[in-house]
Amino acid sequence: MVEELYFYRLIIILAGVLSLILSVFSYFKLKNAPGARPYIIVTLLSAVFTFSYAFELAGTTLKEIKFWLGMEYMVMPYIPVFILLMCFEYVGIKLRQRYVFILFGPPLITVFMHHTNELHHLYYVSVGLLADAPFPIADLEYGPFFYVHSLYLFLCLAISIIILLMQVKKSVFRFRIQLLTMIAGLFVPIFANFFYLNELSPYGIDLGPVTMSLSFILHGIALFSFKMFNVRPIARERVFDNMLEGVIVLDDNGAIVDFNKSILRVIPSLSNSIGKGIHKALGKHENLAELISRREECEYEHVDEAGSSHYQVRFSRVENTKGVLLSNIITFVNITERVELQRQLTQFANYDGLTKVCNRRYFMDQSAALLKSGTRKECKAALIMFDIDHFKVINDTYGHEAGDIVLSEIAHLAKVSLEKQGIIGRYGGEEFIILLPSKEMEDAKKLADKIRLSISNFSASVGGKDLRVTASFGISVIQNPPSNHVEAINNAIREADQALYAAKNSGRNNVQTYAEVQLA
Repeated sequence: MVEELYFYRLIIILAGVLSLILSVFSYFKLKNAPGARPYIIVTLLSAVFTFSYAFELAGTTLKEIKFWLGMEYMVMPYIPVFILLMCFEYVGIKLRQRYVFILFGPPLITVFMHHTNELHHLYYVSVGLLADAPFPIADLEYGPFFYVHSLYLFLCLAISIIILLMQVKKSVFRFRIQLLTMIAGLFVPIFANFFYLNELSPYGIDLGPVTMSLSFILHGIALFSFKMFNVRPIARERVFDNMLEGVIVLDDNGAIVDFNKSILRVIPSLSNSIGKGIHKALGKHENLAELISRREECEYEHVDEAGSSHYQVRFSRVENTKGVLLSNIITFVNITERVELQRQLTQFANYDGLTKVCNRRYFMDQSAALLKSGTRKECKAALIMFDIDHFKVINDTYGHEAGDIVLSEIAHLAKVSLEKQGIIGRYGGEEFIILLPSKEMEDAKKLADKIRLSISNFSASVGGKDLRVTASFGISVIQNPPSNHVEAINNAIREADQALYAAKNSGRNNVQTYAEVQLA
């Protein structure tokens, strides 16, 4: 029977060594990680408690056994509190300092009641040695405060389990494994205490210290294998899932290991894609798949029923200390507001605020670009200039507000007639200019006459009166321009302006070409 006692002591000593190793290893590897500090303390306390119990089993007299029992109760009451604090920190709950002090109140009382038991016998009614045991072992008759302590211990473990279970449903599979591993570790000492308190353990030996070490092994598996303190599930829920930016995490093989809720607004097909390759998970988003395959920062436009949104796609590598790739993080930053602001600024910079057509500078830039895009042999274009007849009279008679209405409506009529055949700009005042790439003189005359007729048939209501206006047109052509396209356009403008002047001298409300002016 003595050999059997040696066996139990050896198991308990090994459990103490294991708890001590876990504490030391955690201190050097994870001391700055969230939740690690309570883990380091609780494993150290467990080691002290376990070694003290091993000495208790080695005691040969009641006095020695009571001494080591007292040593156990210097640390054991605090173990459930640190387990609870570890779980609180694990799920991201930060307790106020006064609540932490309250949690340590019952253990302090337990220590006091245990060490003053001889005065009141409220913790143990009696302490003796088992009569029928083959070796000296404590025979404890529990008092009322022992059950208070036991209730508090189970309450701490129960709360720890509950707060972990509350996160299981909210977490993705990988984090569920972490949580379930933690929960399993908390159940182990509960079962062991059940056997001990119901006198089902051999010779009344408390296997709680051994099961606590087994519990910390499970916690260690979660800590070291799954790195639970590096990415806490609740932190993931509160921070990762609530980030405005969409995030996809890929492993070193390009498989999706995680994503947050925001990315589902951009790529709904990712909802069931954990473990899939990124290109397979993107499905119909071929354009996006191509952008991601380049691994270069870029912009992506997402279009759905709600409209279009713009994202800046960024890539980050996660490496270990040796520079080995662990994962890739793809971040989608919503830049829709910025793009919209840039569009508005571009609109203000390039378009006339009143008529909504190109301003003079932008018209010249766009025209030069259009000419440059054609081959030298085939490069041709027609240019139309027109202005509103007697526009000064309109301003002087009806006011500048009426003049603005006329300018805006005539620009609209010209754009509608143009039908995207070319570009139109406001050249200045009441004068407009149109470039028709790849068009002949006859095409330009037909379009100019179409615009002229639509203007002459138009009437604007000003002060309850119908206001009718007309416009005069001048046309020139650009054929095989020199390399200086801006110079070619300026020449065409001068020629069209001469033709426009001729149209005004011919009674206005008509179309003249530069070729006709030359023949006159």
